[in-house]
Amino acid sequence: MSLIRPELAAALRRWSEVLTGLAVAAFGLWALQARGVFFQGLAGLVILAGIALAIIGWRRMRFHRDGSAPGVVQVVEGQISYYGPTDGGFIALGDLVELHLLDAGATWLLIAQDGTRLEIPVAAAGTDALFDAFTRLPDLRMQALLGALDAADPAPARAVWLHPARRAKHLRLR
Repeated sequence: MSLIRPELAAALRRWSEVLTGLAVAAFGLWALQARGVFFQGLAGLVILAGIALAIIGWRRMRFHRDGSAPGVVQVVEGQISYYGPTDGGFIALGDLVELHLLDAGATWLLIAQDGTRLEIPVAAAGTDALFDAFTRLPDLRMQALLGALDAADPAPARAVWLHPARRAKHLRLR
């Protein structure tokens, strides 16, 4: 028997990274009382680290989607794998050239250099690992990606990211 209500436990789990970052920043604020410039400078660095952790936690929380779509996603050593009930596949992160949101924001579409396409439901198990994988993509703006996920009236299909070489090619064609 748990002393914490299930709804509160779920909310605390969801906000845990943000709260941890804020707690580190609060410790840094408390540590500012120390005497000496060195320790106050160290406390300032702790505050900055706590704020950075809270911001990253906030972005991860916005990336996470509740629900249970079919399949499981794994990201291991730069390879994104999706194991679905009827389909699946894998793409190396270094080979990724396009990232799209399909089905009004319900499905990721990853396209590799060789034309391999991998569709992953946004709410599939393990998709939180995609957040870290996507941060390694060159010139990806996480604000644009999170904005596409949070859109109130999402487009049926939306290009979220193009590899810089592919983007330059598209601009030359126009």
